[in-house]
Amino acid sequence: MELSSEDALRINVLLSNKPLAIRINESRMLLDGLLADREVSIQLNPEGPVEPYLKAVRAVLSEYALGTPGGYPLYLQRWTRMGTMRDESLEQLLLLAEPTAVFAVVCAQGLTDELARRAWWAVEEAENARRMLETRQVVEGRTGPRLARYLIEFLPFESDSEQITESVRLALQPGLLSDEEVAALWNKSSRKGANLVGFLKARADELPLEMPPRPTADGRQAALEALAAEGSRLAAVMLRTISPGGQAFLETSARVLAKPASQDVVNGVIDAIASYLSALRPAGDPDLDWSALEREAEAFVASDEEAMALLSRRAATTEELLALRMLSGLGYGVLRPIFKRSDAIGSLMRKQLKPVLEPLAGHLAVLRG
Repeated sequence: MELSSEDALRINVLLSNKPLAIRINESRMLLDGLLADREVSIQLNPEGPVEPYLKAVRAVLSEYALGTPGGYPLYLQRWTRMGTMRDESLEQLLLLAEPTAVFAVVCAQGLTDELARRAWWAVEEAENARRMLETRQVVEGRTGPRLARYLIEFLPFESDSEQITESVRLALQPGLLSDEEVAALWNKSSRKGANLVGFLKARADELPLEMPPRPTADGRQAALEALAAEGSRLAAVMLRTISPGGQAFLETSARVLAKPASQDVVNGVIDAIASYLSALRPAGDPDLDWSALEREAEAFVASDEEAMALLSRRAATTEELLALRMLSGLGYGVLRPIFKRSDAIGSLMRKQLKPVLEPLAGHLAVLRG
């Protein structure tokens, strides 16, 4: 299908001005161009069916940007055969008015803050914002705060727990939100487990929750500090948990586990806890079920040199060391026996998880004193 002479002329004038990005509002039949100093809009006037006409418009854009009227799908095939996409090609993809092409840009390794600005102008979508906030240049640039604020404002419209957690985690990266915005988000998240998991993952030691340090017996703090100075990972982790930040982390984790709404929330909080205590597991996730994890923790406390040093100097109790070792080994292995046969959520899920959630809450309580 040929473009109307009026549309063809206006599009060619736009292209002669070297636009930075182009988008099409299909419901209003508007073609928008982002120039270096302004935005321009062209009212499209299809002569016949709309879909073939829009395809023809995109063919003109593709011929200009890529040298082929085949558009992004054809370019994607060529890129796949080559095995990579050159960074200099990313600018051209933003001229195709194709959401899939924009998504390729936001996921590219060569994404810069300027390209992120153009891509966000082209397609404002939460998934695009999340992808771009995984790039350090964007987080440290001018576009990052704008994306973070969008994700926070969009949270009420998200329904997927995992995406909510990721939005909060990414938006809470340093420098994106003000202290006031972080505090406001925290206040809105008090009963939203997916939000709190995002806080646990992003700001484990800096949660906006005022907690006192855990009281310790006489001489215990000094013993832990001495052992940590000698290189004891176990003592260092124990010190971290009894600090105000550590107590806030444990309190928030317990709050989430008291009433998780979905399997994603449960997975997220146990991952956050294991990550917080990961110094005790240099080999990584042991992927053990609950019973096997208990046996492993008991053997560790009975034989590990660092554990025995803490016990001999009364820097920790057996129950605390068991709790630390158990929690540091959390992973999908403790949930697999239940989740592999059920996709339940809400109260039914919590009932099925009771054999895990109850002792897990008990270990958190031990470390919270």
